[in-house]
Amino acid sequence: MKRQSIVVAALSLGVLALIGTGCQKLKARDHLNKGVSSFKNGKYQDAIDHFQAAVQLDPSYPTARLYLATAYMNQYIPGAQSEENLRMSKAAMENFLKVLEQEPNNTVALASLASLHYSEAQGIVDLDAKLRKLDEAKEWYQKLASADPQNKEAYYSLGVIVWAKWYPALMAERAKLGMKPEEPGPLKDKKVRDELKAKYGTLIEEGIRNLEKALEIDQEYDDAMAYLNLLIRERADLADSPEQYKKEVEIADNWVSKALETKKIKAARAANAPAGAR
Repeated sequence: MKRQSIVVAALSLGVLALIGTGCQKLKARDHLNKGVSSFKNGKYQDAIDHFQAAVQLDPSYPTARLYLATAYMNQYIPGAQSEENLRMSKAAMENFLKVLEQEPNNTVALASLASLHYSEAQGIVDLDAKLRKLDEAKEWYQKLASADPQNKEAYYSLGVIVWAKWYPALMAERAKLGMKPEEPGPLKDKKVRDELKAKYGTLIEEGIRNLEKALEIDQEYDDAMAYLNLLIRERADLADSPEQYKKEVEIADNWVSKALETKKIKAARAANAPAGAR
């Protein structure tokens, strides 16, 4: 009889614990819903407070953590270096990382971390620090592409990062050689061309491949066409002859034309779409 009493007591405690856990989860979801409502109404601090409460009530609730990170990210201003702004970025990153601890392939968290690192790079003046931050963004976009091979933005962004690293280096060498930005190439000094090829050649080709991959996924991705034009046009500066330079520029010009034509087609399609579908 005594043993039965012990078992009954233990079971009762277990039931109470389950009920308590269930109540916690219900409260967490209530805070999540209130946070989403506040977020939609632009009350971001209220939203953060509710999302934090939801996470505290149910730490195993990745959706709440994801909304909390997104709320922090939404208040981050790309390029601004104030202490408060950087705090928002750090809080967003920390919470996106916690989401990934539970869901390693969460594409929203991966894309957001990549975007945050890229945005932070835009506000960094020191070139070496900026390049390191771009490399971090690149790593996250690669993880995103691995988790979602059909994510065109991941491949596009990888191409943009290559351009962001290559273009300043090219312009610096042009300036040293006394060449204006609009002056036709190739670069006048063969030694400089060879040095740039050795340092950036593989990187440029990688960027071009990623932009081409984005276009395989979306053949009307005009932004990818625009950056493909830039990388090919600037690669032309490394050509060994004016003739080769001219051929590269012609390829780049074709991408410009295709991008403009695609924009026109998409604009016309949008204009002719039913009002509800725009």
